[in-house]
Amino acid sequence: MALVSEFLGQLTLAYGGEKEPKFPTVVPARDFDPGRDAARIDAAIKTKGVDEQTLIDILTRRSWEQRKEICFEYERFSKKDLAAALKGALSGSLEALMLGLLKSPAEYDAAELKASMKGLGTDEEALIELVCSRSNEEMLNIKKVYRDLFKKELEKDVAGDTSGDFAKLLLALLQTKRDEPTNVVDYEKIDADAQALYSAGVERKGTDLVTWIGIMSQRSVPHLQKVFDRYKSYSPYDMKESIRKEVKGDLEKSFLTLVESFENRQLYFANRLNDAMKTKGAKEKVVTRILVSRCEVDLMKIRTEFKRQHRRSLYQTITEHTKGDYQKALLSLCGGDD
Repeated sequence: MALVSEFLGQLTLAYGGEKEPKFPTVVPARDFDPGRDAARIDAAIKTKGVDEQTLIDILTRRSWEQRKEICFEYERFSKKDLAAALKGALSGSLEALMLGLLKSPAEYDAAELKASMKGLGTDEEALIELVCSRSNEEMLNIKKVYRDLFKKELEKDVAGDTSGDFAKLLLALLQTKRDEPTNVVDYEKIDADAQALYSAGVERKGTDLVTWIGIMSQRSVPHLQKVFDRYKSYSPYDMKESIRKEVKGDLEKSFLTLVESFENRQLYFANRLNDAMKTKGAKEKVVTRILVSRCEVDLMKIRTEFKRQHRRSLYQTITEHTKGDYQKALLSLCGGDD
């Protein structure tokens, strides 16, 4: 009887292929008037010294669809591109944040990926965060937009900028071959995958990375959550400890990012934000990227995880580690204190 109740309990954890619910901090503004917003932005840019507060109030409290309408209206009556106008009026981290808000989520991620591979050296941390934390649907959109924007395939650029097993893992993820979640829990497959991960790593000398990459890049997220749980019955270490023992460098960071994203994607971002603001000078690129890219997706839930994990609110942490108009823009995207 206990086995039956355990089975039914686990079965209720499975979910079908429906879209993930959203937990945004930025939602469409009511009584929205794109013409009025565009005129206010134009006046704010033309003001001597630039009225940054008005720009922040408008652009951080409108949805991306609304910002797109504002851009259209601004160009229609001023005969200028809003992004170009903001570039001329702003600078530094505030400029980067505001320009990011003018892009669609997929355009923003595509541009961040391009920037991570631009010039000499690669920003591996950004590359890992963007490739390893995005869902199948998000990545398919990013790849399409990347092709449209840069006339190149994202896979080709990643292959040209990375090497070895790190490149193999990223390219496997970019193939977007991950299974969609189903309502059926396949216990045999869960057990087989858990055993395969153990046999390919901790149990042997050297790591069979082909097996690890195959399972991590192709199985659905709910399935992998159960695999990692089952893995503990084979290995003396959990999956994250096993990764730390088996691989190093960018490959280790990539596998850890995957496991953390599978287990709790919002907690992964909360921890990234906490790490980025640990030092006196916050890693503003990381903070900007997460708040801009997640404010219409799941930033409210990231806020909750941040408070639960770090015993202080994201709002307070931003207040302590950033300053000026950039801080005001971040706090507006954050959407309130907890």
